[in-house]
Amino acid sequence: MASLFKPLLLCILIIFSSHSSTAQTCSSYTFSNSKIFNSCTNLPHLGASLYYNHTASTNTISIAFKAPQKSTGWIAWGLNPNGTAMVGSQAIVAFMHSNGSMVAYPTQLDSYTPSMAPATLSFPVSDVSGEYVKGDMIIYATIGLVGGSSKFNQVWQEGSSVVNDVPSAHSTTGDNIKSLGTVSFQ
Repeated sequence: MASLFKPLLLCILIIFSSHSSTAQTCSSYTFSNSKIFNSCTNLPHLGASLYYNHTASTNTISIAFKAPQKSTGWIAWGLNPNGTAMVGSQAIVAFMHSNGSMVAYPTQLDSYTPSMAPATLSFPVSDVSGEYVKGDMIIYATIGLVGGSSKFNQVWQEGSSVVNDVPSAHSTTGDNIKSLGTVSFQ
């Protein structure tokens, strides 16, 4: 019996070790611009992570949204102040422009076929930028949380192509349709 216990214990330790290193993925990431975020969460779909600092005195958050992506694709993250789905969300999208620079801007997801054009959001957003680092696209922004709330519905997404500097539609199966949830900035 003791001879079986040691290999079983070793297997359990290996499994636990691999799970805990996965759980620490977002907290161990170092941003190339030396930004530091006090909070992070590995989002449950698309390999994405959300990092943020909440400033209670101004009710703002500084965020970094990171997701694995090819340089020919795009990523987006946003809040839906009035619902739980993509439609109605106010997002920030990022992709590699045809001129080779990374672009990021706010956009409104007002239908299932949004224009993905730059737009003004219903809440303040500033310091928007994006970068591409070692297979990850990253969006940075500062967002004013209106209404005194700290809990919001969030959506995130990725698409595989950008045509004429406009993100193309994302997949409508698998993780792409599961990429939503709630976030509490406290």
